[in-house]
Amino acid sequence: MPRSPSPASLTLRSSFWLMAGDQSLAGPGRIELLERIDDTGSIRQAALGMGMSYRAAWDAVDLMSKRSGRVLVARRTGGKGGGGAGLSDDGRALVRAYRRLEVLHARHVTRLSDKLGDLLAR
Repeated sequence: MPRSPSPASLTLRSSFWLMAGDQSLAGPGRIELLERIDDTGSIRQAALGMGMSYRAAWDAVDLMSKRSGRVLVARRTGGKGGGGAGLSDDGRALVRAYRRLEVLHARHVTRLSDKLGDLLAR
């Protein structure tokens, strides 16, 4: 019969999503995609770096823009210097807000995890 983990070895782990109403807007993967687009200047390069197709990346960007009601990624048309994409001011604000909330969330999860042993002992 498998042994149950001791209360001391139990921890709490959690991630979160930003929601637009009752629909998912952005979580860890979508925020990483936006950051990679900003870093590379390309939806295609961001997608490749994450091991996803261009279509999946574009669909994720389009979905986030529609659900947020804001343009998050600005596309630049090709030409002599080539095309590309970058985050709009709204896109950067969304990433900044998510990353700040991530820090606060981690602190809260740590506090809850610290109380886990006490809760199990009751």
